[in-house]
This record gives sequence, C-alpha cells and structure tokens, in this order.
Amino acid sequence: MTETQPGQVRLETGGHVATITLDRPAKLNALTGEMTAALAAHVAAINADPQLRVVVLTGSGRAFCAGSDIAELDKYPTPWDFGQREDYGDILRTLRKPVIAAVNGYALGGGLELALACDIRLAQPGATFAAPEIKLGWIGGSGQSALLAHAIGPSNAAQMLLTGDPIDAATAQRWGLVSDVLPPGELMGRAQELAAVIARRAPVAAQTAKLNLRAAYEMPLSRAIDYERHLQTICFGTADAAEGRAAFTERRDPAFTGQ
Repeated sequence: MTETQPGQVRLETGGHVATITLDRPAKLNALTGEMTAALAAHVAAINADPQLRVVVLTGSGRAFCAGSDIAELDKYPTPWDFGQREDYGDILRTLRKPVIAAVNGYALGGGLELALACDIRLAQPGATFAAPEIKLGWIGGSGQSALLAHAIGPSNAAQMLLTGDPIDAATAQRWGLVSDVLPPGELMGRAQELAAVIARRAPVAAQTAKLNLRAAYEMPLSRAIDYERHLQTICFGTADAAEGRAAFTERRDPAFTGQ
C-alpha cells in the first residue's frame, strides 16, 4: 500500500483500489484552495494509472466534507474571480473510474456536491446531508440542483435547496440519495468490499458503464439507447470481453487486464 499526504488530502492505494481521504478534521474537512489542488493532482494520478480501477472517497473525523472553507471566499477580488476558481466537484467528475462515496458524517454544501459527483454513495447513521448555501445568501454552483433532482426527485430537491435544512442518513436512503446505511464501524469496510468487487470486473466495461450512466441523464431515451449500443460494441471488441467469454465457456473466473 502506498500513501501520499499533500494539501491535507490523503491518497492511499492498495491493489486496484485508490482511497482519497479529506483530512482536515478540525475544520470538518472544509476545502481550501490547497486541498483542491491536491485533489486535482490525485485525480490526475489515478486516471493515469491503469492499475487503479476504483476510487473510495471519504473524510476524517466527524465529517465527510463541509464544503468550501468560508474564510477563504472573501479573498476573491470579484464575483467573476470566484466563479472562475478551480471547482472540486468538476475535478471529481473528471475521474474516469468508478467512485464510491463513504459518507461518514456531515456532507454540507460543496461536500454534498462532492458526494453527488460520486457514482455510488454509502453512509453511516450519523451522516447528515444539507444544501445550506441559501442560509448564507447564495446557492450551490457545482451541479447541486440538477444532481439532487436526478438523485431524489424535484420535490425533495426543492425542499433541501429552498430551506437549507439537513436530512439524516435514513431520509437520504429513503429518498435515494444513498444506496445503503451501514452500522458504525462498518462503513469503510463495506465501501472497500464494494470497491474490490467492482475492481474485479472488466475495467473498460466499468468505465464505459459509468460514462453511459452519465450520458443517459442528458439524452432522450432513443439517443441514450443508441449511444449505449455503440459503447457496447466498443466493449465487445476488447481483449477483456474475449476473456470473459472464454472464462464463461471454461467455467473459471475471468482475469481482466483492462485491454
């Protein structure tokens, strides 16, 4: 296992799984510019490493992420400069590999947006989700409204966005924001277990499935089905697909290489 610690964002790798931990617990893992740059470096490294197939994102202490460090926001000379800053939600969305959010506590504002940028979300009972920006006079800016509406429906999304009030993990699961709520102490174990399962699948197919899911949000049904069929054709031509067919015929586990 390898580990790096630039910018209070830790990256650990083991096998085919990368784990990114936001590690500023005294500030509820609120993100600074330095942390955003570190996250960008980690994402670029993961994308460039063919051995890394799945990512787990979590936080240290009692928070997943409380969004941006509010104390840093006044440093921008103009609203335009603020709007042109490097956005951590955008950065996370550039990950081509599947991402599992292990939401261990507060997921607030930009932290909620980070969770929404992940493909699968797990939580523990003490996790709290909120879009509190409206209480401070603004709204989220990293896809919060669109992603929430897709995840939990327009009425539930409106309730969160217009009140800024939090929901607990049980409500988040009932609304479809998270897939599962794990007992205390089991969250990371389940996230790593799920990551290991996905890592055993064909990497090209897994990345293609992620791409296809995101495209399905943006396309009419007929175009989405056509797009899926083209992606299926690409996958079918890979060495991994041939290996999968051979393993099925020979009644053995496939050994996928990402080719």
